[in-house]
Amino acid sequence: MVERKQQLVRDKVSRLVNWGHWFALFNGFLALIVGSRYLDTVGLPESALGWGYLLLASIGQFAFLAFLVYLLTLFPLTLLLPYAKILRGLGAAVATLGLCVLLYDTIIYDDYGVHLSPFAFDVAWADLHALLRGTSYIVTPVAILALELTAANFLWKRMAKLERLGIGSKVATLVGSFFIASHLIHIWGDASAVKDITRYDDAYPLFYPATARSFMESHGLDSGRDVPAEMPEQVINYPLAPLSCSRDTNTAAVNSQPNTQRQPNVLIVAIDGLRADMVNAQTMPFLASFSQNSQRFEKHLSGGNQFYSGMFSLMYGLQGSYIGSNDFKNISPVLGQSFKAAGYQLKRFGPKSNEASPRPLATFKDFDSSLMDDSVSRALADIQSREAFERWRAGQTGPWFTVLNLGAPDTYDTPVGFVGIETILAPAGMAPAERVLFNQYRQSLNFIDGELQKLLGNHGSEAMADTLIIVTGVSGKAFTSSSSEASRDLSPQTVRVPLFIHWPNGDKGSVNYSTSHHGIAPTLMTKVLGCTNPITDYSAGRQLLLPSEQPWVYVGDNRFFAIYQEDEITLIDRHGKYDVYDASFEHRLDKKLSAPDLIQVMREGRRLYRH
Repeated sequence: MVERKQQLVRDKVSRLVNWGHWFALFNGFLALIVGSRYLDTVGLPESALGWGYLLLASIGQFAFLAFLVYLLTLFPLTLLLPYAKILRGLGAAVATLGLCVLLYDTIIYDDYGVHLSPFAFDVAWADLHALLRGTSYIVTPVAILALELTAANFLWKRMAKLERLGIGSKVATLVGSFFIASHLIHIWGDASAVKDITRYDDAYPLFYPATARSFMESHGLDSGRDVPAEMPEQVINYPLAPLSCSRDTNTAAVNSQPNTQRQPNVLIVAIDGLRADMVNAQTMPFLASFSQNSQRFEKHLSGGNQFYSGMFSLMYGLQGSYIGSNDFKNISPVLGQSFKAAGYQLKRFGPKSNEASPRPLATFKDFDSSLMDDSVSRALADIQSREAFERWRAGQTGPWFTVLNLGAPDTYDTPVGFVGIETILAPAGMAPAERVLFNQYRQSLNFIDGELQKLLGNHGSEAMADTLIIVTGVSGKAFTSSSSEASRDLSPQTVRVPLFIHWPNGDKGSVNYSTSHHGIAPTLMTKVLGCTNPITDYSAGRQLLLPSEQPWVYVGDNRFFAIYQEDEITLIDRHGKYDVYDASFEHRLDKKLSAPDLIQVMREGRRLYRH
């Protein structure tokens, strides 16, 4: 009799487990319907291959999510409380909660571009009234619960028929094969850079498709790839409105002879790895002296810690969340477009190796390029770049706009035979290897200082008297030889850079409010070209000559970034994990992020996308 009862209990549990599997499959189908809302944000595939991958990945992922919820909630309860009525009610409640969370996540993703996480939840909670509009947030859960109760009872009553059909294992195998196949296809798509596949990498919650890099690393191979992920495929509306520029209105403001209305030349000297705290009379005496005759921005930040992100913020004036957009492979910065339209000759000089950086391909689309081979020596390439610029400038008869990129400090390089400056005691707290790099870095900066003196030492001469000169760092520098470590370091040493502007009219002085690379393009557009559009039409809404109304600066790319504020620094990755540090980056703070400011950050990062 006891064995008979035990067998009945086992049969009942087995039937409930089977019911749970079918119920999870049904909710995977509902999740697939709700999850289709993500495609409104990400966009639809453009090829049959993309559609095939998306179908496999979507079915596999949402079936996986539904089964995961079942495995973590209903399955343990089935063993503890094998009562059909209780489990059907609990199952309907759990499924309703899960679908509501998924639905809420689609709203969060559409508004902020991230999935639910501690970071996103804090931001969304502060903005809850704007996200949940009308009465749908009350009606929808009730409707879902009614549907779930109906489905739970329907499946239970037909379990015997489903068991007789014997198709459960076949359905499970089919769905499982979809899940595996999507990952295998993604490995190939990632290795082959098929954008119609990789564009969906961040589309779904808890979706971590296998990549060629992870596959090779798991087999002991080095993929050699370290490229920022692309943003979901959306159309960029940049600029937001046609630009209205008239150089005559502002030429006098930057020219030493306002009556001539002469168009000033513009020279941007952008130095890779130039830290603000290293510009001093001991290491860079010429630049320190040059800064005293220029406008000095004492609290300046680059928009990134790498060449591609720092240069993106400088040229486009946009925060790095836009870096992954495919549109910026073809849309050049309005800064270059506008100078070209105003009759300027555009030219850039620099090391050829920066071409391999994963920056948007159109950053210098409007410029003629003269790039130097730096495979042997970056310092030698810098000398060649300076000399090439001076020869080119001597032959110009009209106004010109030049970006001169010097790169030696980023690789601690100096020319063969260079006799620099004496080593000094490194700051306290540095490891032995860092102390060595610190002094080698100083030697490289001293070499660059000499090149700047040759380039700008005659800035008072007739050849340079009508030139607006900007000297800044593309990014700062962390003393490490590990590229992966440097790429994730967003501390002040990697993003605080000097910015000196030598105006033709002689304006100089110290600017003590916070500024960033995002303000360089708007300042040139308004002061040199006389553009009258609102700055928000084409940039992050900052400028250099007035304090920004935004109490934060976005630093980084679209995968890993930091929010710099007056008293704290918040580091955030693409999965929503965040840490808050004090302003010196020396102590991690036990506090939550500032949700109101982060709401502005997230919206600024999606403002230029067409919905």
